[in-house]
Amino acid sequence: MSTYVMTDSLTMLRRNLTHARRYPSMTIGTLAVPVVMLLLFGGVFGSALGGGISTGLGGGDYINYLAPGVILVAATSGSIATAVSVCVDATQGVMNRLRTMAVARSAILTGHVIGGVLQTLLSVALVIGVALLMGFRPNGDALEWVAAAGILTLLVFALTWLSAGFGLVARNAESASNMPTPLTFLPLLGSGFVPTDSMPAGVRHFAEYQPFTPIIETVRGLLMGTGIGSAWVLALAWCVVIALVGFLWSRRAFERRTNRPT
Repeated sequence: MSTYVMTDSLTMLRRNLTHARRYPSMTIGTLAVPVVMLLLFGGVFGSALGGGISTGLGGGDYINYLAPGVILVAATSGSIATAVSVCVDATQGVMNRLRTMAVARSAILTGHVIGGVLQTLLSVALVIGVALLMGFRPNGDALEWVAAAGILTLLVFALTWLSAGFGLVARNAESASNMPTPLTFLPLLGSGFVPTDSMPAGVRHFAEYQPFTPIIETVRGLLMGTGIGSAWVLALAWCVVIALVGFLWSRRAFERRTNRPT
């Protein structure tokens, strides 16, 4: 990447972070979803759920099983804000105006993506903080924490590129906010809240083979110091595939959108 592109990308990043600071409602809204889930399932239903299932964590509190799943919900929730931000720039003519200026074309999307990644990782950190206050007690070592952070960062990066594509094909901000919403429910339909072997047969089959289950199992195993088997291989593979699809799709959608007659 040339110095010119890097400088423009940082400028676009600063612009997007300024917008997020001045209009924090979207960031707060996406953060509220995982926090409410954590309080509801961990605080209200935690005793019933923890007593009714075998979490495989040596009889520990249900919050130790739940927290990694909700952390994944936080990682997916951030994609909504990125999709809306990209859609607003695309539909209000900002991207077309930037196209006529001396700005590297690749920097326009890159600024959105980097800004989205930083905001989402901040949300993930806040959710971890709430989980710790509720009794979450991870016992992974420093290297396992670094590995878990790496997996989460890669997932957020992948989902942010995918959400940029959603924002570019959406006709308005409302549809842009709806398109990535199903992603936030996939951890619930995986092993995020209950083990897959406790689910009905049809749901269990979907839960075991959808992308988020191996990612959840990898993050949970790393944070709790338990074995992860081959889950980490599938987790990395899914993150790379999602990132590649999101990047190629968003770049193509960006070229189509900005090449339309103004």
